[in-house]
Amino acid sequence: MERWTVGDPDEAVEPTTPPPRPRASRVAWMLFALVLLGGLGAAGWLLLQLREARAQLDVQRVELEGRVSRAERERNDLLAARKELAENVQARDEELARLRGDFGDLEEKMKAEIEKGNVRLTQEKGRIKVDMVDEILFDLGEASISKAGEDVLSRVGGALARMKDKHIQVSGHTDDLPISVRLKDRFPTNWELSAARAITVVRFLEERAGIPGRRLVAAAHSQYDPVAPNKGSSRARNRRIEILLTPEIDPERTAIAAAPKAAPAAKPAAGAKPAPAAGAKPKATKKPAAPPARPPATKTAARR
Repeated sequence: MERWTVGDPDEAVEPTTPPPRPRASRVAWMLFALVLLGGLGAAGWLLLQLREARAQLDVQRVELEGRVSRAERERNDLLAARKELAENVQARDEELARLRGDFGDLEEKMKAEIEKGNVRLTQEKGRIKVDMVDEILFDLGEASISKAGEDVLSRVGGALARMKDKHIQVSGHTDDLPISVRLKDRFPTNWELSAARAITVVRFLEERAGIPGRRLVAAAHSQYDPVAPNKGSSRARNRRIEILLTPEIDPERTAIAAAPKAAPAAKPAAGAKPAPAAGAKPKATKKPAAPPARPPATKTAARR
């Protein structure tokens, strides 16, 4: 495009051309665009880093919450165990206090017989044992309680009836002398004599002392549980009635103690083969040869 200059009309007018534009403005725009693109790229990279950091923080938060939850459960378990232990200790202390009271009561009731050596009273591992020689309860070779024996058992039974939490086992014992000929028809062996005497005492405690039968047990040991040598004067100590008192087991505590705890799921061992899918046919495995049969063991008759 030509430009015309207005001037003197007599002068000739020549067309003029515009000066060339500077290229610096184009370079500036290009630099601006590059900077803008770089800024956008940096912003995008920072945004991506922030998202990754946030994801890591979320994972750490979940893991921390799991640890806190496990710690809280462990704390509650420890508190429960501590409470149970305290209750068990308290129950044990109360049981020991009752045991000392029961022992003292029996000792007072049997004071005269203890001094004469006809009754032995012992306490061990939460149990009380009363050993009474047969002559204070029975006549020679008899299983019926004598008049003097009724007096002794009445005092013992009165003390035992007040022990509501005790299991009572009455055991009959004899020496190793065989049954005389006149008594063979009634008591063929010492087994029958010791059993008959134990049963007679159990019936007396139930019927005369009012002790519930569910707390009573009769047992016979014959001559096979001596407390002294079967010689001379010491033989008489083996002819005895033994009353053993043990604490009754609380069924609720027994059920809690016997309840099986859930076992954690076992992790598969390294290299273990995975279980076959449902419906897959198991591969046949060769069974090992059976071991040679052992000779049958000979049976021995238990006397006790």
